[in-house]
Amino acid sequence: MALSVPRLRIGSTEIIALADGEGPFFSPRADAFPGATADQWAEVDHYDPGAVDAEGRWRLQFRAYAIRGDKGLTVVDAGIGPADGPAASWAPVPGVLPRSLEAAGIDPDEVDTVVLTHLHTDHVGWAVVTEANGRRPYFPNAEYLLQRAEYDALDALNPQLRETLTDPLAAAGRLRLLDGDTPLRTGRTVATPGHTPGHQSVLVAEGRELVLVTGDLLVHALQLLHPELAYAHEIDPEAARHSRERMLSREAATTLHLATPHLTEPFVSA
Repeated sequence: MALSVPRLRIGSTEIIALADGEGPFFSPRADAFPGATADQWAEVDHYDPGAVDAEGRWRLQFRAYAIRGDKGLTVVDAGIGPADGPAASWAPVPGVLPRSLEAAGIDPDEVDTVVLTHLHTDHVGWAVVTEANGRRPYFPNAEYLLQRAEYDALDALNPQLRETLTDPLAAAGRLRLLDGDTPLRTGRTVATPGHTPGHQSVLVAEGRELVLVTGDLLVHALQLLHPELAYAHEIDPEAARHSRERMLSREAATTLHLATPHLTEPFVSA
């Protein structure tokens, strides 16, 4: 079955949604957002009905994004990964990102930049893959960008990723650590800490039109409608709230599109 490849264009830049999987969250959604009221759940279920299944579970998407501009091709995040990927204990692996890339007309060899928004396992799954002679970057010609604050917190976040992800990237000469906001060939990374210590998002601007590839700046439409609501798995809920409110607050004349990994629709307007 052919995969759908949703796209959004602003100016000469194309943002491409790359599906990797979908499935229910591993715990009740009320536990994930303990501050949400019944009225807020009713509101968000009307806004994003695809995010709740027939049993009342939170059903989420797992996506990466590609940004194709005049100066290069960037991939943001790397999904849940193959059957033996780091998210295998809880996510619906194997993911289909390779098929999505093919459907989008993207060869992994042509990707020049990979932005890892953070080091949770459902965002790094295809970054490094196992072959007969060891582990190698899935995007062999790309520079992988990670915030230094995230790298420094690796042992607290998931020490196993040192052997399976960051060490192989560093050994291949493909890992670059960033310190805050950094220009890209198209757009820029923006430090949005809180979900994790070094979480980052990607912002693309063209005139009065903006696209924010959010990573887990918000993980559910609940946090789009109510940015003040904390997610139980945020390292620093107050910092996460501040990052959300800062990035979602834009001038009235500006159009802000959100490209989100986990909401039902790949592109929504803020």
